[in-house]
Amino acid sequence: MTNKMLKPPKAAGGWKAIGYSFRKAREAGGYLRFFKALRSKNTCKTCALGMGGQKGGMVNEAGAFPEVCKKSMQAMAADMQGALPSDFFERHSIEELKTWTPRALEASGRITQPLLAGPHDTHYHPVDWDEALGTVAEQLRATPPEESFFYFSGRSSNEAGFLLQLMARLYGTNNVNSCSYYCHQASGVGLSSVTGSGTATVVLEDLEDCDLFFVIGANPASNHPRLMRTILMMKRRGGSVIVVNPLRELGLVKFKVPSDPRSLLFGTKIADDYIQPHIGGDIAFFAGVAKAVHEQDATEAAFLENHTDGWPEFRTFLESLAWDEVVAASGVARTRMEDAAQRYGRARNAVFCWAMGVTHHAHGVRGVQMIANLAMMRGMLGKPSAGLLPLRGHSNVQGIGSMGVTPQLKDAVFKGLEECFQVKLPTAKGLDTMGCIEQAHEGGMRFAWCLGGNLYGSNPDSAFAEAALSKIGFTVFLSTTLNTGHFRGRGQTALILPVLARDEERQSTTQESMFNYVRLSDGGPARHENLRSEVEVIAAVGRKLFEDGGPVDWEHLERHGNIRAAIAKVIPGYQAIEKIGETKEEFQISGRTFHTPRFATDSGRAKFHTFDLPPLVGGAAKDALRLTTIRSEGQFNTVVYEEEDLYRGQERRDIIMMSPADRERMGFAIDQSVTVTSATGVLRDIRVREIDIRSGNAAMYYPEANILVPRMLDSASRTPAFKSVAITVEA
Repeated sequence: MTNKMLKPPKAAGGWKAIGYSFRKAREAGGYLRFFKALRSKNTCKTCALGMGGQKGGMVNEAGAFPEVCKKSMQAMAADMQGALPSDFFERHSIEELKTWTPRALEASGRITQPLLAGPHDTHYHPVDWDEALGTVAEQLRATPPEESFFYFSGRSSNEAGFLLQLMARLYGTNNVNSCSYYCHQASGVGLSSVTGSGTATVVLEDLEDCDLFFVIGANPASNHPRLMRTILMMKRRGGSVIVVNPLRELGLVKFKVPSDPRSLLFGTKIADDYIQPHIGGDIAFFAGVAKAVHEQDATEAAFLENHTDGWPEFRTFLESLAWDEVVAASGVARTRMEDAAQRYGRARNAVFCWAMGVTHHAHGVRGVQMIANLAMMRGMLGKPSAGLLPLRGHSNVQGIGSMGVTPQLKDAVFKGLEECFQVKLPTAKGLDTMGCIEQAHEGGMRFAWCLGGNLYGSNPDSAFAEAALSKIGFTVFLSTTLNTGHFRGRGQTALILPVLARDEERQSTTQESMFNYVRLSDGGPARHENLRSEVEVIAAVGRKLFEDGGPVDWEHLERHGNIRAAIAKVIPGYQAIEKIGETKEEFQISGRTFHTPRFATDSGRAKFHTFDLPPLVGGAAKDALRLTTIRSEGQFNTVVYEEEDLYRGQERRDIIMMSPADRERMGFAIDQSVTVTSATGVLRDIRVREIDIRSGNAAMYYPEANILVPRMLDSASRTPAFKSVAITVEA
């Protein structure tokens, strides 16, 4: 890697994004081939904003075209790359591959044969499918169910998610969990405590018709780029945007939407007000805005009286708050909070959206609840064009949750499964994702099944995670490409099974967007031989595991239409999925979106939550900072497609970004090598870089900086605090 920093563009998106798309098309084998792949009737493989399906690729549910972004292209190009060389694992040992970067592993090629490595093997070696599937079933039979766990990625389909969680429970374990526990579980828990539903309260059209849009602890210009067109259209109708983020992101200041000629040429101003609190200061900031709304007498009295519980207690809390306390805990001046309250007070319809800058704290659930408190004060719940929107990451992470991928099933789903399949399910308490890692570290896990994703790369305290996963007797990964988890997160024996990408499936599949909209993907021709679908793999293992056939006809459930018929009977709101393969009619899930003030709580009313302001992490010493981990413009979740981060002007990832004031205060030069230390880890030879971030705070790239992140969890959701880490920085 070079030391030459990139010159960041004057606006995000624009011609550079268009040029990038042509480069990706060339890498994928040509423009026409790439365009056809993007236009196929398959749901986008990246963020849960959602596009594609039966309206065709590059089209959202509102029918807008072209709806495509760099994330979509990065994922598609990765799936269209050639196969791993046949001698790859002869040339590269496991120890060598442990040193490879996430990008180098991802770009090595598609996995096209099952790969096995035993306890004493130095290299993975190929095995045939019969041996591989037989080994999985044999390992399951030899393992007590309570010493196994099943981990799901949002990359998978509803059909695969439903079938695997069913198999896991029939096998006898409730250790069934997903990547959501490491990202938006706090959103689900927080929203459920307010509205009775753990998902967004709005649909896509609500965003286009609102007149005030809050972007909180999120960077959609990089991570959900297609949302920027929606924001553009909202602004052209006279709406405004308030960004709340300790780090000033270029794409949230000015963005050039490539599909809009005027925006492409001149750019679009995004933030009307850009507020930079301390990392972890968002609760105090929104409490201050709420206090100002109350003092400005801008509340909606009728809504509060008729449609909420807990308002008197929250009002008393606001009245007792001292402004000095709020300013100190947030890092934001009182006048800025009062200005934001006035802007909010003038809004007719406001939507609050957030991502992991809110959820990745030890108080993540409370952060969601405080945002909801502010929304309820002005009646911005239970009406069109207003509400709450968690910006979920992977394209089907919400659908995987809907399919019952959780340690404790909802009563309706539990009863539905037992009645549908005439079975008795286990009732022992299951472990969430961190619970499984901790039990593995104690030597209490002998089997792990990873349905996509990179469990190792997703973990805080990566040294602990690697040690824990290495103690598992057997791990099986269903993957399309290599990742760090195959080498640093493998058990004593590890098996990698190559599976089809979504647009290569032989049968249609379904996915759920963060707007509670279910799409149908047609699938398509496989790009490589010897790959199997996830459902094929699960059903084959089921047949081998339950040698007498068991309570389920696995051959029957290998057909996706039959799985969907079961989903329709078991999962509330999913009745329309039964015939989707024949009708091709995609649908909105009922009972989750609130356009009238009747909520899915026991009282039918939305609920306020009152609590003390959390303290900021970190000390006041000269070498101390408060760290957030971030993703680059060239990555998606744990997958790194490009080393450079164009919008932040960075060409490498082994850096710490701090404010100019902190760099000068600490006496560091640009590109000086420093050591970064936290309670759990140390990173050496890290380069110092400047960025516009609230003084006292710093940023480093995820997942590389995970070694610094303690296993500090939000007690209500068990979500790790990836974005609130006390560190020291020394020359």
